[in-house]
Amino acid sequence: MASNRHLGRIIALQTLYEYDFRAGDESDTFAVDEALKRNLGRYTGTIEDIPFVERLVNGVIQNADELLKHLSPLAPERPLADIARVDRVILEIGLYELLHEQATPPKVVINEAVELAKAFGGDNSSKCINGVLGTAYRQMNGESVAAENAPDKTDKEA
Repeated sequence: MASNRHLGRIIALQTLYEYDFRAGDESDTFAVDEALKRNLGRYTGTIEDIPFVERLVNGVIQNADELLKHLSPLAPERPLADIARVDRVILEIGLYELLHEQATPPKVVINEAVELAKAFGGDNSSKCINGVLGTAYRQMNGESVAAENAPDKTDKEA
């Protein structure tokens, strides 16, 4: 099932990237459900957890304002507008999962986002994704900024 979920995240990334790219063009009407159906159709018989993929896509779209509110202060030296579109979409998927998919362990969510960044992002994308989502996770657990900047043995072991 894990590889199924990884493929599901790739499909969600493809769909959300297309949505993000085309949503800004007012002359184009974009049906996200049709794009998701088309992207899922390429893997008929391979994806077992289609509801998971649908939750990711619809959840990121429906919670866009909440996700933006959380992400913006996490990397103040790199405003979201300056982050590559694919990296921003990966961050949105990862943050959505951290906030709303409690059944998935946070370290798995972050690792999966890093793997997506390695596969689809630029040279430094995975480091950025890891840093931002790691900070989000620590803040969700009430850790202070001082603790966030302190060396963590578990981070070095991973």
